[in-house]
Amino acid sequence: MLLPLHRFLLITSTLLGALIGVLPAQEKNDLASLLRIQSEVQKRLPQVRPALVAIQTGGGTASGVIISSSGLLLTAAHVVDKPGRDIRVVLNDGSVTTAKSLGLDEATDAALAQLKDRGKPWPSVNLSREVIKAQPGEWCFALGHPGGFDKARGAVLRVGKIVKQTANSLHTDCVLMGGDSGGPLFNLSGEVIGIHSQIWENRDQNVHVSMAPFLRSWDAMQASQVIKTWGVGAGGYLGVATRMSDEVELEVADVIDGSPAQKAGVRVGDVILSVNSDAMTDQQQFTSAIKTKAAGDLVTLRLRTDGKERKVPVTLAKRPAEGE
Repeated sequence: MLLPLHRFLLITSTLLGALIGVLPAQEKNDLASLLRIQSEVQKRLPQVRPALVAIQTGGGTASGVIISSSGLLLTAAHVVDKPGRDIRVVLNDGSVTTAKSLGLDEATDAALAQLKDRGKPWPSVNLSREVIKAQPGEWCFALGHPGGFDKARGAVLRVGKIVKQTANSLHTDCVLMGGDSGGPLFNLSGEVIGIHSQIWENRDQNVHVSMAPFLRSWDAMQASQVIKTWGVGAGGYLGVATRMSDEVELEVADVIDGSPAQKAGVRVGDVILSVNSDAMTDQQQFTSAIKTKAAGDLVTLRLRTDGKERKVPVTLAKRPAEGE
């Protein structure tokens, strides 16, 4: 049995507020405030729901959102995997079409795809171009197709708050599940502010790619380029790409041939524990730690491989020129 939306909001918000303390005390049982949020979400939902799509790949199901009448689609990089891939897309009404993956940013998990031309405009939503406005404490709502497309059930709505903002991501208390990956996170104006990326069913927060990586890499991704963001600073160059592992640890995803990291013995699969004794917990923190260094600086990485820890000193090099 489905609860009325205001009861769902009240129960969900109260429970999450008790768990992680994100709700101000005066709002925990403030039905008037929750009814106001309900009204905003109900107003926006019919406008944005037609742009939500389900994505079916050989690896399972995911979600995406159309952001232009010409059929440009936002999703997560781990959903499309590579450029030029044909993707089966299920629209809001259950009809099926095809999209082709364009470029992706592997470091932040952002990706673009293009729906095939159908001779008339696609339903679409606007994306937020003022990423700084997405601040902790603000209400938001997530859409997706957890478990895959189900016409009888329809799109699944989750309402929550932004808990944390980093350079490339938003953390929210919206409850997500497998199949939501690549789906949209909206503000109460109905603008896309994030794309679902890292989902953990047993945690009280999930991570969404913010619009910052999309806007920063827009032209390159439309040109079907694969973007890898390595730890580089004011001339300093390390030569690794990172990802968050299934155990939510910072892991080396790629080591560039001839880079300082490769010469020092850094290997794909190494878990990065610290840089110069500063503990590393996510990609943004690691990138920031390297950005403060210059060519010629010595950094010490503490790594773990197969349960064994080791310290690896690396002298940063000059950042390669574009195309090198």
